Amino acid sequence: MACHLQRTLIVAALFFYGLVMTFRSALGEERPNVLFISVDDLRPELNCYGQEQIHSPNIDKLASQSALFERAYCMVSVCGASRASMLTGIRPTPQRFTSWTARADEEAPGIVTMNAWFKNHGYHTVSLGKIFNDADDSAAGWSTQPWRLNDEKWPWYAEPENQLLHRKRGAQEPRNRGPAWEAADVADDAYLDGQTAIKATAELRRLAQRQEPFFLAVGFFKPHLPFNAPKKYWDLYPREAIALSENASAPRGAPRISLHNWGEMRRYSNIPRKGAVDDETARSLIHGYFACVSYIDALVGQVLHELERLDLSDKTIVVLWSDHGWNLGEHTLWCKHSCYETSMRIPLLVRLSKQRAALRIVQPVESIALYPTLCELAGLPLPEHLQGSSLVPLLNGSTEDANAIAVGRYGQGDTIRSAQYRYTQYSRVDGKQLGEMLYDHETDPDENQNVSGKPSYGEALQHLQKRLRETTRK
Repeated sequence: MACHLQRTLIVAALFFYGLVMTFRSALGEERPNVLFISVDDLRPELNCYGQEQIHSPNIDKLASQSALFERAYCMVSVCGASRASMLTGIRPTPQRFTSWTARADEEAPGIVTMNAWFKNHGYHTVSLGKIFNDADDSAAGWSTQPWRLNDEKWPWYAEPENQLLHRKRGAQEPRNRGPAWEAADVADDAYLDGQTAIKATAELRRLAQRQEPFFLAVGFFKPHLPFNAPKKYWDLYPREAIALSENASAPRGAPRISLHNWGEMRRYSNIPRKGAVDDETARSLIHGYFACVSYIDALVGQVLHELERLDLSDKTIVVLWSDHGWNLGEHTLWCKHSCYETSMRIPLLVRLSKQRAALRIVQPVESIALYPTLCELAGLPLPEHLQGSSLVPLLNGSTEDANAIAVGRYGQGDTIRSAQYRYTQYSRVDGKQLGEMLYDHETDPDENQNVSGKPSYGEALQHLQKRLRETTRK
């Protein structure tokens, strides 16, 4: 009798435990958190990507615990369009997601954005800094009002920092922006991004007290122009060690439409209205970009340190990504806005647990893969509209696909990247071709020679043209 009663109690206890676990699962308590870190205009200019001149210890440490994607690519090489495409999980077209002002809620109405999908499935979703181009884009997908410091309307466009030293001098510039760089001897929190890091650590402490899992998106503005960073980050780089681009000339045989006049940067007071910048200006710009990368690295480190201090690291998927690359004088170019590798390639790190070994993945992948990837990792169903492929098999160590491609675009150009080649086709709205480029990355990784007209590349050219048509017609 006693044994029977004991067995009954054990069965009842197991049944009750099962109910509790089912209930907890339904509440989402067993689902991982997501820390989604965006860094604007960041090309893979990081030590962990082989750029040994860069001081990026915090992101390098993250990379040592993450899957690092060597060939990750944005969908469009301009802020708003790239972010809208990635956060909706659908591809840009010549009519959709074309400019820095692109909005997901206006250009993809009815599409559930990534943050909204997580919110709809029990996550507490929070946006800090620059995630969507406009803070109020798809705002219903966040559990709290999106936060940006001094956000009236598009803070960096209105020059929120206003160049600290420039403002103190009370100078009046002939153009609506001040200098393109600044090395103020100030603390990290004197600039917008420093305040974002402070807000992120405070938000982590708040989220750690909640029962449901969180999706915390933290968007840093730098190294976006202007290159303003505290002086201590400039001091990491001796002036004489700053090297200029080794391929500052236009690629041989490249169509004129592939190049641009980097108008975004010309609005700054110390940049000429036309023509090339001189070597000292170029060196200052590169120096400032490096300083901003190191500044953001320190801020990312603050956020990751707080995540670990709160004992959340092994409960949280960490993703670090950028919306597109940036040109530092290559091919006569500054800024982004092109279909070259320097504009399209981005850093992408995905950490599932800091206990896992590092993984380097060389297969080309697209930024729209993040939406299905994070859904799968969090155990969420996939919305039917997604056009990207999940990266989970690669994260789990499956064999890479030698035939994988990444497709993107800018302006009138559609571009495709395979393991060996980058092919770009420029077309008018009516379909008439305006030019094309093919670069063989095995022999020409810096894209200095357009080989699209060489007969020996005819087969590769036709294959890439076919795959580009197939992908862009979806």
